[in-house]
Amino acid sequence: MKKVACLCLAASLFLATSGFATAQQKQGNIWQDTSQPAEKRAADLVSHLTLDEKFTQLVNQSRPIPRLNIPGYDWWSESLHGVAVSGITEFPEPIGLGATFDTEAIHQMAIVISTEARIKHAQAVRRNNGNSRIMEGLDFWAPNLNIFRDPRWGRGQETYGEDPFLTAQMGVAFVRGMQGDDPRYARVIATPKHFAVHSGPESTRHSANVTISKHDELDTYLPAFRAAVVEGKAGSVMCAYNRINGEPACANQFLLQDQLRGKWGFQGYVVSDCGAVIDIFAGHHFRATQPEATAISLQRGMDNECIDFTTLVTDNHDIQPYIDAVHKGLLKESELDIALTRLFTARMKLGVFDPPEMVAYNKINEGLLNSPQHRALAHKIANESMVLLKNDGTLPLKNNRAKIAVIGPLAEQTNVLLGNYNGTPTHTVSILEGLKKEFPQASIQFAEGTQFLSKRAEPIPALLFHNDGKPGLKVTYSPLSFDWSSEKKQDRILATRFEPTIDVSEAALPVETRGVRPLRVRWESMLTPTESGDYYLGVRGLGYFRLSIGGREVATGYDTNGIETKLVATHLEKDKPVEIKAEYGISADHDSVMGLVWKKLDLQPQKDALLAAKEADVVVAVVGITSELEGEEMRVEVNGFQGGDRTSINLPKPEQELLEALAATGKPLIVVLTNGSALAVPWAKEHANAILDAWYPGEEGGTAVAETLSGKNNPAGRLPVTFYKSVDQLPPFEDYSMKGRTYRYFTGTPLYPFGYGLSYTSFHYSNLNLPATLDASSPVVAEVTVSNSGNVEGDEVAEIYLSFPKVDGAPLHALRGFQRVHLTPGESQRLHFVLTPRDLSMVTTAGNPVVAEGEYTLFVGGGQPDTGAAGLSQNFHIISNLTLPE
Repeated sequence: MKKVACLCLAASLFLATSGFATAQQKQGNIWQDTSQPAEKRAADLVSHLTLDEKFTQLVNQSRPIPRLNIPGYDWWSESLHGVAVSGITEFPEPIGLGATFDTEAIHQMAIVISTEARIKHAQAVRRNNGNSRIMEGLDFWAPNLNIFRDPRWGRGQETYGEDPFLTAQMGVAFVRGMQGDDPRYARVIATPKHFAVHSGPESTRHSANVTISKHDELDTYLPAFRAAVVEGKAGSVMCAYNRINGEPACANQFLLQDQLRGKWGFQGYVVSDCGAVIDIFAGHHFRATQPEATAISLQRGMDNECIDFTTLVTDNHDIQPYIDAVHKGLLKESELDIALTRLFTARMKLGVFDPPEMVAYNKINEGLLNSPQHRALAHKIANESMVLLKNDGTLPLKNNRAKIAVIGPLAEQTNVLLGNYNGTPTHTVSILEGLKKEFPQASIQFAEGTQFLSKRAEPIPALLFHNDGKPGLKVTYSPLSFDWSSEKKQDRILATRFEPTIDVSEAALPVETRGVRPLRVRWESMLTPTESGDYYLGVRGLGYFRLSIGGREVATGYDTNGIETKLVATHLEKDKPVEIKAEYGISADHDSVMGLVWKKLDLQPQKDALLAAKEADVVVAVVGITSELEGEEMRVEVNGFQGGDRTSINLPKPEQELLEALAATGKPLIVVLTNGSALAVPWAKEHANAILDAWYPGEEGGTAVAETLSGKNNPAGRLPVTFYKSVDQLPPFEDYSMKGRTYRYFTGTPLYPFGYGLSYTSFHYSNLNLPATLDASSPVVAEVTVSNSGNVEGDEVAEIYLSFPKVDGAPLHALRGFQRVHLTPGESQRLHFVLTPRDLSMVTTAGNPVVAEGEYTLFVGGGQPDTGAAGLSQNFHIISNLTLPE
């Protein structure tokens, strides 16, 4: 039997790195006395630091303090839906998690993520002699609790959707699962972000000012953060980039002082979004100098500045503003101590200064990393995230011997399933792989159908490169500084030579580069094509790379978890040279892969795909968008996309044309969508036989799609966002007012409503029971019976919506409860809901949260009221008014 690996660090290693000693061994050092409260120990530790040492602890890359045996620690780690490293379990992107309407599943997922985080941290500490570097710590910058107010925002995929109540419930479940339930120690620390009123546009986030009413803040943008802090007890919060009502989020008195630390009683630490403190000066011009901006941020409640993006800082550029601020009298040392005490309290609660045997979270089996049981949970949650938007009876596919044509480049790709802010699992099941496994007796023929979003490309022939009349590329080798993309920080040149092609293998590197890591490699050349035309041209690489064509930067990559191909459309003329510049960072941490690739561009539907469709019994078209088109502050040169955001919510034109061509074959058409935001697909709604929204469903996404199409998984996912017909139904993107936005304030008719989702069976609601009259301070207890009235077992999501008295500021109606249950045919279950006074409340136009006197309507069913969803409604009356604390 294989010996199980344990994560208990050897006591000798721990004592050498943590500075732990018993109270008897170190009399007077309270911070080393494990019997003392974490806050008292932290304050004592801070009192032992010199001023210069204090400066080094205020940024994400906290330096080691050897004289106290305090190890170096980087506060920056990510775990949005899986630890953002390799060899872990990757769950669906949060927008898909929102579609599950299953808080218990999200809680269990968070336990898995934080367990794997502990394993990865322990491995890193062993590897780094007690220190932890970027992405190796125990403080995780998740969940993203911003409200997905507009489908054009590229980062909406990272959220749980547009509804404050759903987002709050999911956020609390995630935070509690991540941090654990040990009364003394946290498994990890969760960091709800980006606090607050932050949801695009990406292109202006470093300088934009959001003018917003207190009503919209308390009604929409803050409830999920409040719940994560007050109910979930989150240990950390991240402040955002933009200004809110004139003050930057990381120096915002209302958010950080009045709400977070004041009315909510938050005792944890606040970390800035990366570069946000620099923005206070450089982007917002809120203070005249960087030291002044740094000082005001710390004074108003920011404790840890994210500023370093690399493994190792070699100078003090990141902490210099703090040094200058103190020396110029802008900051007091006592103000540093407040922030540092919060930071060291967090490390105390993580147990990093205590003997390993005291911390139960150290005793974890390393074999759990991406283990079968963890993958099984990823599989379950991926199944739960599937949302069936349309079905005329074509699904589930009943004939396992059918001829199935699978069309679309995304069907064979795996990166699309992982979304953004992701790690890389040991294996990701593509949709094509999942279909082949689920339908072993079927004849499955795959064709890309379109070059749009295709990753297939060939190396550019070496004979097409020349530089100064010489064949090949000019290559320059130099050490890679702390910022790999910085021209100003470039160090000395180690070697320069001409090479026939790009080769970053160890054997091909010049002798002058031996032992120099990280290493910057630059290629410069002229590319002279032999044919005129439009091309997809780009990079296939692993790690850090960038590419410029004709002096214009077109592609960058920062992914160290897997080889990626990035292509951009460009026009080239025969025999007309175009300048090519490429850069690559060679690291000791991963293999080196880098190459330039291209292909002639033709976005018309491909003939082989149409032929496959004609010969098939059914067509499965996998289309949509990816995290390479929508995401965080991106460079995207595709029609309908801009800077990571979207200018159109329509299905991209090449994919729309492909669907229409496939439908013209007359064969049943099943459309599978990949997306992190709402897609306007009115043509598919009208003409396709079935539409399944798969989101970015994680490592088991291909399995989930296939099992849903076969009927093994009966879909019960619900839309966590409104699917509008087009951007014409939306207010301007830059307008943060909630008027006309989301199902709570949108008065038009959507393509598909929030909370919508079909099933292969049917459900019936009966015997709704709730009080007719009650006081504003009393909870509403509602009970209802839900029955599976169909012939197939499956899940039902019972959703509770409230409609409010006619008080200015009240939404049309709002989600205030939900429960996901599994029922066999003919089975019934009595559901019990308790709506607290806060659940019953709304926010007045003046910004006051109240339970208002008057008539309410409660609807419970499989979707929103008045959308055709099965359900029941009943009125009740509240006989008094109640103002709630903010």
